[in-house]
Amino acid sequence: MGKLVVLMHLTLDGVMQAPGRPDEDPRDGFTHGGWAAPRGATIDMASLGMGETEALLFGRRTYEDFYAFWPHQADNPYTGMLNAMQKYVASTTLREPLPWQHSTLISGDVAEAVAGLKAQLAGNLLIMGSGVLLQSLMRHNLVDRYALLIHPLVLGAGRRLFETGGPPAELQLIGATTTASGVIAATYEPAM
Repeated sequence: MGKLVVLMHLTLDGVMQAPGRPDEDPRDGFTHGGWAAPRGATIDMASLGMGETEALLFGRRTYEDFYAFWPHQADNPYTGMLNAMQKYVASTTLREPLPWQHSTLISGDVAEAVAGLKAQLAGNLLIMGSGVLLQSLMRHNLVDRYALLIHPLVLGAGRRLFETGGPPAELQLIGATTTASGVIAATYEPAM
């Protein structure tokens, strides 16, 4: 049985919105995009439990953002891996066929579909970004691991991973490392 694993860049105040670049996600008037780039945060992905990733899970916005960038990065070692990996996309507006190879649309009850994917996969189902989708999956207790890259930065505004009014959760730390730039890579699993 596979696990649903979250890989997320966060600020100290829990903001997950637009870590990659200034124009990534200006929703709600967010003007701090690109906040993760100055700290780099090169982390050994295997140390975060990413080595067992079998498939990727995206919401529409993140899928379209990744597709606009990754297939065109010929000199990047991640390009081939991302192109070859199975991708599942939750969307009510996209239609098949999806443009990025090995992409499958999830429609209907997303929580039920993700629970089904976890049951059929041997490896991990990795979700990056996709905050709206992720928060809905958190409400259904479907997340098995959080690999959080916590940046030494407070923004005071932006969409947060753990939203106000979200479900309570008790987590246990299963691993942590710190980078030279002060980013903490912390891995948590739900406490049993």
